[in-house]
Amino acid sequence: MPIFAATTLGSLSAHSFLSLLASTDASHSLSSSFVSTHKSPSKRPSNFAARVSLSGKPEPIAGVLESSPSSPESVRRARRSADWKTAREYLDSGFIFKGRIEGSNAGGLLVRFYSLVGFLPFPLLSPAHSCKEPYKSIQDIAKSLIGSLIPVKVIQADEKNKNLIFSEKEAAWSKFSEKVGVGDVYEARVGSVEDYGAFVHLRFSDGLYHLTGLVHISEVSWDLVQDVRDILSEGDEVRVKVIDVDRDKSRITLSIKQLEEDPLLETLDKVIPQDDSAEPDSFGPKSDSEIIPLPGLDTIFEELLQEEGIEDVHINRQGFEKRVVSQDLQLWLSNAPPVEKKFTLLARAGRQVQEIQLTTSLDQEGIKRALQRVLERVP
Repeated sequence: MPIFAATTLGSLSAHSFLSLLASTDASHSLSSSFVSTHKSPSKRPSNFAARVSLSGKPEPIAGVLESSPSSPESVRRARRSADWKTAREYLDSGFIFKGRIEGSNAGGLLVRFYSLVGFLPFPLLSPAHSCKEPYKSIQDIAKSLIGSLIPVKVIQADEKNKNLIFSEKEAAWSKFSEKVGVGDVYEARVGSVEDYGAFVHLRFSDGLYHLTGLVHISEVSWDLVQDVRDILSEGDEVRVKVIDVDRDKSRITLSIKQLEEDPLLETLDKVIPQDDSAEPDSFGPKSDSEIIPLPGLDTIFEELLQEEGIEDVHINRQGFEKRVVSQDLQLWLSNAPPVEKKFTLLARAGRQVQEIQLTTSLDQEGIKRALQRVLERVP
C-alpha cells in the first residue's frame, strides 16, 4: 500500500502554492491505481510521490515539495525520480499494475505509470485481445485499447536509459496459471505455427484466451508429421491436453494427439494377432528367441535389467504397421497397469512393431521412472 509523507510548505504564499498545485495536477490526470492480491491503496494526491511498502510496514519518504518548494521543475524531477523508484519496486515484487493506454506506435502501446510513460510491446500483449477480434490487425486492436486500463507487470525499469517496459502476458500468467494443471483439457485456438510446433491459446471459463502453450511437433499427431503447417493453421480451433507446466519459466506444454487413442494401440491385436490366423507376409517369427530386436533395444534391455524391481525383459511378438510412424526407435508405455508382475511396452521403428514384456514388481509410475533413467543413460 503506498505510503505518503507529510509535505512542508515552508513560506510559500497562497498564490504560489495554488499555481504549483495546478502544475503538478495536470501531469497526473491519467495516473492509475495499484492492484495487489491484498487490498488496493487509496488514491494518492497527484502532487505526492508514490511509495510501495513491500514489507507492509509504513516507510515514510520525504515529500516532493520539500526539496525545492519554489521550483516546479524541481518538483517534477523529484516526482519522476520517486516514480522510477516505485517502478523498480513493482519490478522486484512482481505486483500487478493497472495502466492506462495513452497511445501506440509501430511496435506497441504507450502505458501511463504515474508521471512516467512506459512501453508495452505487441508480443507481450495477452492473447485475449487478438482472439476476441481475430480479423483485426494488431494496429487496429491497439487503437481500440487507447484510453482503457489493462493489468500489466513491470519487466524492466531502467531510469538511466529511460526504459520502462511492461508485459500483459506476465500479469495474465500470475492470475491464471495456478488454474492450469497437468491432465487438464482446454478448448483452444492456434496462434503462430513454427517448424518445431504450434503456439496455442487456452480458453478459460470466462470465454477469453488468457494463456499460451506450445504443442511440439511430436505431440500434434500420432502420424509422422514432417511439417506442422500440413496439420495446423493459425486460427484453427483445437482441443489440447496439458502435459507439463513449468511455473519457473512460465511455460505450458500441450498435446493434441494424447486426446486421441493411438491408432496402433487400437489395432494392436489386428497388427499382431493372438492366434495363428496371420497373413504370412505381415508377421515375423512366432518364437521370441527368433525375433531380432530393433536396433538399440539390446542396450536398453541390458540397462533395464540393472534397474531394481525389473526381473526379466523379452520380446513377445512382432508385426508390421501399414504406415510409418517414425523412422527412429520409439518406446511406448501401455496404459494398462501391470498384471501378475507382467507389463507391456511397445517398440517401433519405421513399420516394424515389437511387443516387449517386463516381469517386474514395480507399478506403472515406477516403470515409467525406470525407463526414463535408462533412456538418459543410453546414448
